[in-house]
Amino acid sequence: MENSSSEEKQPSYVKLAMRNMVQKRLTSLKHFALTTIGLLTVLVGLAYLTR
Repeated sequence: MENSSSEEKQPSYVKLAMRNMVQKRLTSLKHFALTTIGLLTVLVGLAYLTR
């Protein structure tokens, strides 16, 4: 029972990640944009190579 009460006090990883994302909006947006551009580049490159 002591273990469950200590787990309730610690925020979940999802809550920590979302709090971190809110606090660092610009960095999160930059990483999201870079990931999107990179993924689109890979997909367009593969489409070009396999046409």
